[in-house]
Amino acid sequence: MQAAASLGGNDIGPGAEVAVYDSGGTDASAVAAAQLALQNGARMLLGPLLSGQSRAVGATAGRVPVVALTNDSTVANGNVFVFGVTPLQSARAVIGFAGTRGKRRIGVVVPNSPFGQLHAAAAQAAGAAVGAGVAPPVVSDSADGLVAAVTANAGGALPDAVYLPIVGGAFEAQAAALQGAGVQILGSDQWSSIVPYRIPALMGAWFAAPDPIRYEAFALALEEQTATEAGVLAGLAFDAVEMARLLGRIGQQNRAGLLREGGFDGVLGPYRFSEDGQCARSLAVLSVQQGATTLIGATGA
Repeated sequence: MQAAASLGGNDIGPGAEVAVYDSGGTDASAVAAAQLALQNGARMLLGPLLSGQSRAVGATAGRVPVVALTNDSTVANGNVFVFGVTPLQSARAVIGFAGTRGKRRIGVVVPNSPFGQLHAAAAQAAGAAVGAGVAPPVVSDSADGLVAAVTANAGGALPDAVYLPIVGGAFEAQAAALQGAGVQILGSDQWSSIVPYRIPALMGAWFAAPDPIRYEAFALALEEQTATEAGVLAGLAFDAVEMARLLGRIGQQNRAGLLREGGFDGVLGPYRFSEDGQCARSLAVLSVQQGATTLIGATGA
């Protein structure tokens, strides 16, 4: 993330337009970093990444806006803006796209965790917004009996598609069970953290992600500079810094600047903030094919 902030030779040292402070691994360390930044004259805080840290920093930042890199939408308030790719953004993109392909009866499978609950609630909200019927979620950390549970929750008939947003745990086994049942599998931006086409059970699946065509030039530049692959977090860091630079140069590095009507354009796609601290973001929809992922759709911010 620090390398992304300095991409292109931008100075991020002491006294520079953008300064980097280590948030550490605890709420207290993040607050200490934020307080030091504020003492040094910061007019806007970008980060931290973790949701607990973001809440704690927001509580101590006063009138200085906090653009948190977390994807936990519950952190947002009048002064904390959630910049991460949220469960609702992913669900809106892929469930909305599925509806255009005739997939309007949607099942949901999530693990038994708070993050799973967020994704399940996001799927319900996304379905309501586009007129899709989203069944109650199957909350499971196993693939055992999964197809039967999905069918039961969908009213006794297998749904047109099943949203499997969270990578990890029984993810691959669950995908294999759903693929074996012949159902269309849908995924979230979390799939960007893996290589979907290397998992046979995901062949033909659709998932939400930043537009790869827009992102490619940034990813290549960062990989050349750091010799590591660029992930979504690097893109978030780069976009946040570029946004702050723009607002600083036009004298609007404040809440009003963040809420500008035209929004912003970044390597992860167009986005704009709302009064409640949420971020509307344009995402692509990709299809998993043999040896590649293919762009098949997109949503507006």
